Formats: sequence, structure tokens, C-alpha cells
Amino acid sequence: SIETTAANVHDIVPADKLLHGEEQRVFGDAGYLGIQKRDEHKHRNDISWYIAKRPGTRKKLDARRQKVEKIKASIRAKVEHPFRYIKHVFGYGKARYRGLAKNTQRLHLLAAFSNLLISEKYLWE
Repeated sequence: SIETTAANVHDIVPADKLLHGEEQRVFGDAGYLGIQKRDEHKHRNDISWYIAKRPGTRKKLDARRQKVEKIKASIRAKVEHPFRYIKHVFGYGKARYRGLAKNTQRLHLLAAFSNLLISEKYLWE
């Protein structure tokens, strides 16, 4: 799922539009702390929320809890690979504002292209 907003909208606000309802686990960075307490997610009792701790909080954790945070980060890192293609391969590191609708359409197209490039290595030759 892709949801685009203006830059002044926090990431946690459109998060309910990204979830389709069949999730069992949700991973997020520290920007999503407290998402399970929001009204639009209180009905989602069957989801396990794996939200990263803030960097200052992570430093104070014992070794076992730091290992848990590292596992969360390694899982979330897999999702970041398409953004590497969008930013570096297609040169979309900075988006020129052409209107939210046009920028959204371009982002959908670039996401599809990056998925094709990533899946290319799994094709038979």
C-alpha cells in the first residue's frame, strides 16, 4: 500500500489506510510509537505491534532487549530496499511539488518499476 500526504502530516495519521485488516504482525519505526493506542486501531486486538524504540531509549536497554530491537530493525530494513531504487536509480530523492495527485501517481509508477527491478533477479534466464 502507498499513501501520500503533505509534508506537515505525521506518518502515524494515514497508517490506518496502509493496513488492510488481515495483518498478524506490524513492524514500524519509532515514529509509530503508540499507534496501538489510537482510536482507529483499538479494534485490532489480534495484531502484534513491533514498533522500534527511540535511539535514546535503546541505549539504556540490556543486551537481550537490544538484540530484540536489532531483529526488528533487520525485518524493517527489507521494506526499505524499494526506496533505494526510487531515490537512487530513478533520481527521486527530492520530490518537486507538482500537486499531491501528480506526485502520488509518479510514486505509484516508480514503486511498480522498483518492484520489477527487484524481482528481475528472481527470474529464470
